[in-house]
Amino acid sequence: MRFWLIFKILLHPLRYAQERIDAWVLARVKRQPGPIEITRRRVYIVPTRFGYGFAALAFVMLMGAMNYSNSMAFALTFLLAGLGLVCMHQTHGNMVNLRIHAGRAEPVFAGETAHFDIHVENPAAQSRYAIALAWPKTEAEAAQGDIEARGATHLRLSRPAPQRGWLRSGIFSLFTEFPLGLFHAWTWAELDTACLVYPRPAAPGRPPPATAGVGGHASGGRSGQDEFAGLRNYQRGDTARSIHWKSLPKLQTPMVKQFTETVDRELWLDWNALPELDTEARLSQLTRWVLDVEAEGLAYGLRLPGTVLAPARGDVHQHQCLKLLALYEAP
Repeated sequence: MRFWLIFKILLHPLRYAQERIDAWVLARVKRQPGPIEITRRRVYIVPTRFGYGFAALAFVMLMGAMNYSNSMAFALTFLLAGLGLVCMHQTHGNMVNLRIHAGRAEPVFAGETAHFDIHVENPAAQSRYAIALAWPKTEAEAAQGDIEARGATHLRLSRPAPQRGWLRSGIFSLFTEFPLGLFHAWTWAELDTACLVYPRPAAPGRPPPATAGVGGHASGGRSGQDEFAGLRNYQRGDTARSIHWKSLPKLQTPMVKQFTETVDRELWLDWNALPELDTEARLSQLTRWVLDVEAEGLAYGLRLPGTVLAPARGDVHQHQCLKLLALYEAP
């Protein structure tokens, strides 16, 4: 291991130094709830490869002007050098005094991509251009936008969500190379935000456990006043109120409106109903059942070791069930 480290230093000294500097800086970035204000002390700035090329070109022009004592060459060289300094000032100022705070991170299922919304505010009277967000070492995939004076923009960072539970946003960089791309100004930040990752749903096909009670809409002609079920022929004893008068001129025979009674079903999605599966497989299957039963519009409850969620239905109840499954820890 020590030999490999020495070989790495000798083979790529600049890359090793950069990795060490990045590790030292990132270790000192603290997670904050936000908003985070980007002060001058938080902004780093270095030339880009175009900036180094621009500086080399200006240096060559300066050597040529000195060699030939050409005043016009001196003027052009100093003009370009002054342009580079102004560009450095503009790039640095494009970052200063911005505010960032966390937006909403919608829950996803394991194996999908989590999205973190970051709000960037500009309290200054000048617009900011080409402000970008990226994870470390992924600046080619950065989200970028302009911010109007005293305005705000929303940028989104995405990363894979391989497993269930809370996925922290982690450290990201806010950077810019405006206006000419000669300098790269950036800062590191970590907001106290996380995305909830549900368990990966199992493959469809396995039916949920049997209902605890009467099922679905009552059948067999059970009368009620909940849902219209069609028309039937008039029978002696039917009230005049139940006759469908609109159909009488066409059919010449009285027809009676028929209703059926709706009876809710209650399902219990029980951890103990899957004894042959391991922990993650049980969570995946329960997740599949929650999605399937919710799609059918049935009331359902969830039983986990040490936790019971009463039967209900709807988006809020579904989220509560999936959250319990996502954060479940085996006793």
